[in-house]
Amino acid sequence: MLRVGTSGYSFADWKGPVYPPTISNRDMLIYYAHELKFNTVEINYTYYRQPSARTLSAMLAKVPEDFDFTIKAYREMTHDIFDEKWHIKDHPQAFKIYREEITPLVERDRLGCVLVQFPTAFFPKPENRDYILTCKERLSDVPLVIEFRHKAWARESTFQFLKENGLGYCCVDEPQLPKLVPFLPRITSPIAYFRFHGRNTNWFNVPTSERYNYLYTDKELKEFVPAIKSAGATAEKTYCFFNNCHAGYAAKNALRIKSILGLSTTDRKVARKEETKGTEQLDLFS
Repeated sequence: MLRVGTSGYSFADWKGPVYPPTISNRDMLIYYAHELKFNTVEINYTYYRQPSARTLSAMLAKVPEDFDFTIKAYREMTHDIFDEKWHIKDHPQAFKIYREEITPLVERDRLGCVLVQFPTAFFPKPENRDYILTCKERLSDVPLVIEFRHKAWARESTFQFLKENGLGYCCVDEPQLPKLVPFLPRITSPIAYFRFHGRNTNWFNVPTSERYNYLYTDKELKEFVPAIKSAGATAEKTYCFFNNCHAGYAAKNALRIKSILGLSTTDRKVARKEETKGTEQLDLFS
């Protein structure tokens, strides 16, 4: 099963380029699922604060039954884990709260996986590999996919480690800068996972809001197709998420790659929305 979506859906600068200009924030997920016809979304707010069972239940009520979610691990589980000497500083309570709050997704069988994304300062060493296994132990009843940011992890021993422990590997496309991981498709669990961050070479020199300011061309999107199709033929589930969320680029690229892959996608007329005075055509494919 191949699912394509975006990393998050609730962005002010998507009003106009993606959503109707006057849409309310509470209606964005409804539009995303029912009008744009996406059948999955990666929830990212949970990196900044713990998930809320009440919020997740409300999200479930807004989407069709065949819609599922992936959800990012909270930062105290992945980033705020180092002491002054860069050794692991554990937060077991953070895992406990996190697992309790994602219960609505688990109980309804609508959780694709938890995305556990580590920072560039997380290097391949025994202590850190042990910590990954600790994450698995504490979230033992949900599938995990691991995303690395430092390219030192991009080696066969990493893929073997993940495979032996039933952990998925997140294949990323991001700027080819010295520290960052290259696009290296591998399947280490029943879940294949792709994240497309864009190729903004100012990655380390701009605010996060500008880091993902990049729109893939058709040529670039088509280069991903063989890897995505190969994963789709092998894995039980394949997720493709676009994280280049600046100005609606993620939605535009996700819709376009669905079309390239031959998946059902929204009709162009969905991009046309009436404004209070007159009509403005918003072409997601231009």
